[in-house]
Amino acid sequence: MVRLYTENLKIGYGERLIVKNLNAEIPDKKITTIIGPNGCGKSTLLKAMTRIISQQAGTVVLDGRDISKEHTKLLAKKMAILPQSPESASGLTVAELVSYGRFPHQQGFGRLSKKDMDVIDWALDVTGTFDYKFLPVDSLSGGQRQRVWIAMALAQETEIIFLDEPTTYLDMAHQLEVLELLQKLNLEQGRTIIMVLHDLNQAARFADYIIAMKDGQVIKAGDCEAVMTHDVLKKVFHIDAQIGRDPRTNKPMCITYNLLRGDKRNEKAATPIYPAVSVNY
Repeated sequence: MVRLYTENLKIGYGERLIVKNLNAEIPDKKITTIIGPNGCGKSTLLKAMTRIISQQAGTVVLDGRDISKEHTKLLAKKMAILPQSPESASGLTVAELVSYGRFPHQQGFGRLSKKDMDVIDWALDVTGTFDYKFLPVDSLSGGQRQRVWIAMALAQETEIIFLDEPTTYLDMAHQLEVLELLQKLNLEQGRTIIMVLHDLNQAARFADYIIAMKDGQVIKAGDCEAVMTHDVLKKVFHIDAQIGRDPRTNKPMCITYNLLRGDKRNEKAATPIYPAVSVNY
């Protein structure tokens, strides 16, 4: 089932076109990861699908309706987004930050109701941050803060959650902690998760569906078996990847890779449109 999709999406900044005639579908109640080289339009696509920025042409459709025509509060009850670098929560306690997720549901003077407080406590409990409730957000570690931001998104009570590089700046243990939490939310609560990831093996391990982008277009979309292949990674990242199997999940994984060098890459580098490719695994 697909509730959210784009049609012929064009997005740019000034005269620079980043996303070009992009068509993408997001499977409902699944985890979708978007991968691709730096500057290919991953974050731009995420921002357009959540109406943070406007497209120059095309449509983003949710539940059969163009999201550009939806009331802001109604849309905020359906989807939440955790940006790549959340704004500073300086001076706020964990509970205060998470309470911001209740804004779409509040009326009048915006006072928290008993239901609001119950949902906040639930979001803190689910993310394992309840013990931090009255602590300043600034006092937490990077992984703890990231879980608190996810709690805020959960408090919004949306069925769809977007995350732009949720593991950035986290060490390996905290990256795994955050991704396992998102997987748990998907499996136990049926949340639709859409996230941008740079780590190919994390994308393959946790995703049901992968969208591989390059130069503002979808190169390949499908399950891990369809996207995590030598040919697709060669086309998207210009690398010679050796694909194996994750011994724990049996999903395809990139074991190692070499950069492909040649005239085509050199010609492209001479007239760059996007920043240089960066691949982590």
